[in-house]
Amino acid sequence: MNFQKLCVLGLGYIGLPTASTFAAVSGLKVLGVDINPSVVETLQKGQIHIHEPGLHRLVTQAIQSGNMTASTQVEEADAFLIAVPTPFKLHELGDYNGQKFKLADMTAVASATEAIVPHLRKGNLVILESTSPPRTTVDLVRPILERSGLKAGIDFFLCYSAERVLPGQILRELIENARVIGGVTPESARAGHELYATFVKGKIIETDATTAEMVKVMENTTRDVNIALANEFSRLAERFGVDVWEAIGLANLHPRINILSPGPGVGGHCISVDPWFFVEAAPELTPLIYSARQVNDSQPHFVVQRVEQAFQSSEGTHSAEQGGTSVLHGKKIAALGLAYKPDVDDLRESPAAEIVRLLQADGAQVKAWEPFKPTARLDGIRMATDLNDAIQNADMILLLVKHSEFAGLDPQVIASGTKARLALDTVNAWNVDEWQRAGFQLLRLGVHTAPVPRAA
Repeated sequence: MNFQKLCVLGLGYIGLPTASTFAAVSGLKVLGVDINPSVVETLQKGQIHIHEPGLHRLVTQAIQSGNMTASTQVEEADAFLIAVPTPFKLHELGDYNGQKFKLADMTAVASATEAIVPHLRKGNLVILESTSPPRTTVDLVRPILERSGLKAGIDFFLCYSAERVLPGQILRELIENARVIGGVTPESARAGHELYATFVKGKIIETDATTAEMVKVMENTTRDVNIALANEFSRLAERFGVDVWEAIGLANLHPRINILSPGPGVGGHCISVDPWFFVEAAPELTPLIYSARQVNDSQPHFVVQRVEQAFQSSEGTHSAEQGGTSVLHGKKIAALGLAYKPDVDDLRESPAAEIVRLLQADGAQVKAWEPFKPTARLDGIRMATDLNDAIQNADMILLLVKHSEFAGLDPQVIASGTKARLALDTVNAWNVDEWQRAGFQLLRLGVHTAPVPRAA
C-alpha cells in the first residue's frame, strides 16, 4: 500500500511517541489528534506534556520538518491509528459468586472509532493500538466502523497491534521490538505489516486480531502473577525471619528460576489493569489471575501495616491503636516517589499514591515528593516543593519508588536535613549499614526486623 498520511488518535504515553516516530523516521505526514485542547496547544508551541527520554527532540524534529501537526479534529487519511486509554469504570464492578472485579471502560476507544467513521474511505487502514480485552477489534471497533457502509476486510483494512514497550525505553523499543499484527483478515494483517515496516526493525508477525489482543494481555498478566508471587514471598520472609532479597538472589542462581522483585504494589496503565480484562471476560476460568490481582492490590495495605509496626517498634508500643487512636495519628511522613515505576513521570494507578492516601486516612501527615512530576496535583495528597521540604519535619522517611535520584541519596546529607531517624525502604534501594552509620534505623520490606529495645 502507498501510505502518505496517517492520523493518530490519542497523544499520550504511546500515541505521541508513535506519531512522532512515524513522522520523523518513516517520513509520513502525520496528524496527531487529542480531545484535550491543552495537549494540542502544548505541542503546537513545540513543547511536550509527558516525560520520556529523547521524546522532546523527536517531536521537535517531526514538527519542524512539517511532517507532523496536531489538532483536536480527525481528518481524512490513508491510515488511522487509535491509541487512546482503556481505564477502569469508576463506579461499577463486576461480580462472580461474590468476587468483585474491575471492568474495562472502552468509552475512549468507542469515541475515537466513531470519530473516524465520517472520514473512512475505501482502501483505508484502521489500527487499534490501545490495550483491550480480547475480541474488542471484532466486536466493538468493526461494527462502529461499518456504520460507514463499508465492510471491514473487504472495503477497508482493520487490525490490532498493541505497543510492547518499556517507559524510559519507548523510542528505542518502538523501532527494535517485535511487533504482532492481528488482522480481521489476512489482507488486513498484511496492510498493517506494511505500515509498521516503514520504521520497525524488529520482527513483524502476522496473525488474527483476537490472538494479537490476547498476546498483549497475556504478557502483562504473566508479569502481574509473577510479581504477586514475589510479594507473597516478601510477606513469608518477614514471618520466617528471612531477608527476602537475599533469598531471591540465591533462588535465582538456579538456571530455570527468575523470581521478580517485590515492592509496594503494581501500578501503571498496563500490568495493574490488563489482567482484569481476562477476569471480566471469563471469571469462572481465571481464579489464579484473580488471586494475583488481589495480592498486588492489597500490597499498599501491607506497606501501611509495616509503617505502623515501625512506629510501634520504635516507641515500644504493641497495638496499632492506642486509646482508639491510630499509632499513625499525627506522625509526619516524607513519602519519596509517586510514579508507578522508577525514573518515569507516569502516576497512573500508582500504588505509591494509594499508600499515601491510606496513611493519611489513618491520621498521618504525609508530604510527598515526586521529582519527575513536581507540579502533580493528586486529589488528597500534599506535595512537597522539593526533597528538603519533604524530609525537614518528618518522623519517618518512606521510600516508595526506586528512582535513581533516590537510590543515590547520601544518608549523611539526609540526616543533616531532617529530624527523622526512622526510614522504611520498600524497594531495596538503600544500604542498611550506610544508613545506620548515619544514625537511621532503616527497615526494609521483606526483611524481618526485631523490635528495638526500649531505653531504660
